[in-house]
Amino acid sequence: MSNTQYTFSEEIKRRRTFAIISHPDAGKTTLTEKFLLYGGAIREAGTVKSRRSNKHAVSDWMEIEKQRGISVASSVLQFNYDDFCINILDTPGHQDFSEDTYRTLIASDSAVMVIDSNKGVEAQTKKLFHVCKMRSIPIFTFINKMDRQGMDPFDLIDDLEEALGIHSYPIDWPIGNGKDFRGVYNRLEKRVELFNEGNHGQSMAKIITGDAKEEKFKGLLGDTLHQKLLDDIELLDVAGDEFDLHKILTGELTPVFFGSALTNFGVEPFLKAFLQMTPSPLPRKSNKGYIDPEENNLNGFIFKIQANMNPAHRDRIAFLRICSGEYKKGMMINHVNTGKKIKLSQPQQFMAQDRVIVESAYAGDIIGLHDTGIYNIGDTLSENSTELLFDNIPSFSPEHFIKISTVNAMKRKQFLKGIGQLTEEGSIQIFRKPFAGSEELIVGVVGLLQLEVLKYRLTNEYGVEIRTQEQPYRYIRWVNSDFDIDRLSVMMNSAIAMDKDNQHVILFEYEWSISRLEERTDGLVLRETSFDYS
Repeated sequence: MSNTQYTFSEEIKRRRTFAIISHPDAGKTTLTEKFLLYGGAIREAGTVKSRRSNKHAVSDWMEIEKQRGISVASSVLQFNYDDFCINILDTPGHQDFSEDTYRTLIASDSAVMVIDSNKGVEAQTKKLFHVCKMRSIPIFTFINKMDRQGMDPFDLIDDLEEALGIHSYPIDWPIGNGKDFRGVYNRLEKRVELFNEGNHGQSMAKIITGDAKEEKFKGLLGDTLHQKLLDDIELLDVAGDEFDLHKILTGELTPVFFGSALTNFGVEPFLKAFLQMTPSPLPRKSNKGYIDPEENNLNGFIFKIQANMNPAHRDRIAFLRICSGEYKKGMMINHVNTGKKIKLSQPQQFMAQDRVIVESAYAGDIIGLHDTGIYNIGDTLSENSTELLFDNIPSFSPEHFIKISTVNAMKRKQFLKGIGQLTEEGSIQIFRKPFAGSEELIVGVVGLLQLEVLKYRLTNEYGVEIRTQEQPYRYIRWVNSDFDIDRLSVMMNSAIAMDKDNQHVILFEYEWSISRLEERTDGLVLRETSFDYS
């Protein structure tokens, strides 16, 4: 639909910006694709499992993702459905990329949590859930893979509540499971929704609806399954939590939906109910108080930087979450952190790696800005203010360190460019360590898979072959800026280095070395993050 049909206020109220989180292989990327299918953004769904074909999930744009069938970068997808403008942030499922997921959740107003019906709540789901809980954002649960034999639905609900410490309210209830999964009972609408085959999930599933007590459902389901449905409905009505939208919006109660993303069963009922319940863009905290989305002044923050989304052009995109106001073509804006005025020329919106030039955008939208190296994660952009700053986005402390160098000295320029760009994305952290009159480069990462992706991208995107050597360090601390580093004497199992912002850090092999160094060095204050809150 044309934007001219909506007022400024209506444009913001119809936006829904949410992240999709899950443990690896729970079906998060498949569910994302099916949302796009129902929104008309794609005609036919691919699958991350079709290794032998050329089909890959639309949201997995990086070559390594297509080869391994996993998501290792957050994708940004926008499409329209009914009267809603939807911004989906598809996050990496692997725990080694939890830092990228954390930044994505900061840019979201709610989260969809996908759970495998066969496995229940898994380790990474718990970690991501607690990040959502910390921010009190609404969490909507989709229990996936009901077309496969899995846990009993009542056991899944118990597992969800016990593992995550949250109350739940099943919005719909599965009718059968495994090969007998036929549909769901919608508790809010008080109706049965049976699904017909959707071309093995490639097209939209058709729905047969009606009252659960209608005679036709006894014939369609059989006496046993029909009676079980009636018994389950009665049990659900007398047990469990009450539906409470306020508790949902404050993250105290999670609505639960059942379905199969692969076959499309239950996807559209979930999407419809979710869009009605999840909030439009929320006020954002800043040093000037909470910023109202409908404030007629464009404000936003950079939460992600991605290099080489278009390998042919070696471009770099900074992702801006608009928190208030409206973007208008060619407008000037304050880059608050540098004090510079910037013209927002040709920002883009995304369908994974496909993009369109933005003519206008509103609070809740994510737009991509061409980045020549001026943006950093956490930067604030403001139309009218030169002092407004949104809350800082902290970085995680790396836990694995490797020494890195290029095999071919003639390619050092490409090597340094690649390392620099990937550092600014936030996927790795780089440290310079003095060594015999020169310096060594040390890469720090949160998870080991990040190192695999680093090697792959340096080779395939920058044409650089690297050699690496694992380092013994497991801990890092930043040194207070007013400390004279020349006074510092570290033990043999520690090392002094500098980060990309020329702040001094100390790498430690053992945790006990940290407190011991502080105790014996006057004036030394060590902190776990690069951001100095003092």
